[in-house]
Amino acid sequence: MNFGFILKIVTVNFTFSRRNSKKVKIGNLCIGAFEPVAVQSMLNAPSGDINANILQARELEDAGCDIIRVAIPEIKALHLIDALKTKINMPIVADVHYSADLAVECARAGADKIRINPGNIGKESEIEKIVSFCSELKIPIRIGINSGSLPNSILERFGGVSSLAISEYALETIKIFEKMDFKNIVISVKSSCLKTCVESYKIISKKCNYPLHVGVTETGVGKTAIIKSAIGIGSLLMEGIGDTIRVSLSASPIKEVEAGLNILKCLGLRGGVSIISCPTCGRTTIDVIDLANKAETLLKNIEKNIKVAIMGCSVNGPGEAREADIGITGAGGIGVIFKKGVPIKKVRQEALLDELLKEVSKIE
Repeated sequence: MNFGFILKIVTVNFTFSRRNSKKVKIGNLCIGAFEPVAVQSMLNAPSGDINANILQARELEDAGCDIIRVAIPEIKALHLIDALKTKINMPIVADVHYSADLAVECARAGADKIRINPGNIGKESEIEKIVSFCSELKIPIRIGINSGSLPNSILERFGGVSSLAISEYALETIKIFEKMDFKNIVISVKSSCLKTCVESYKIISKKCNYPLHVGVTETGVGKTAIIKSAIGIGSLLMEGIGDTIRVSLSASPIKEVEAGLNILKCLGLRGGVSIISCPTCGRTTIDVIDLANKAETLLKNIEKNIKVAIMGCSVNGPGEAREADIGITGAGGIGVIFKKGVPIKKVRQEALLDELLKEVSKIE
């Protein structure tokens, strides 16, 4: 199997290879086989509140989410699948635990993908029941392995939770699917331990060519959780590992999507405006922090693949940000607009953002 394909990333200063994974179609979207890395999130509104779920799904779609997952905890929640499919264009993934029969009903109800955790579905015969039905309907299945639900047989064999235990359990489950000639699968091997999680993905990436859903589970709250996710997901993507990602946060799903898109953008795997701003120092005479925050908001929905620099020193700023397509800086009440490190215009500092937007609009 060839994993040596080189994908040129032109928006950053390095190249890296993408793992050559099998292509899997999820509704109207494909992942794997060098398709763009897809961002997904999961609805957290009560399953009985259809309107709340639809509203949240629409917000996620507007935020740039590519795939939506919804928990189906019981049979009466099945109506959510059809309700969502009539209101949004994103593929719908049904998340099912403990019940093979419920997973089958989700497939029957029109889910674009089924996510199961084999650690709590039960015997092999129960997994085979799901595989058989999804095979008939050509619906993909995500094999979601979590460190917290490994069977005792695996824990005893490997002496507890480890990357080897997680990856081995994934491989054993894959064999069950392949025995039934079912290869329409996506794999995830998550752990809340960053090191274990990353190592698990590295191992499984070398053992099979199925697309990988990458994420660090149960990361917690706030900036620490985003940092933890960025380290785990980002380090794997830098090695070409990952076909779809989810940033798992104890927060609004919108925050998950924003974090996921930012990770991809920083790696040059997703387009849009990328902001460069200096950390400030004693030479700074303009409010870089305020300008950078306002610029991020103003440029958020612009889809041009450009770098915008917000610098605090009119002497060194343009030079340090010469790779930016457009930038601003200032001192002594005078603002400077520069392109590729070359000053092109002087303006009043209070007009910097307005002038920046005008210049961005001229970039093709």
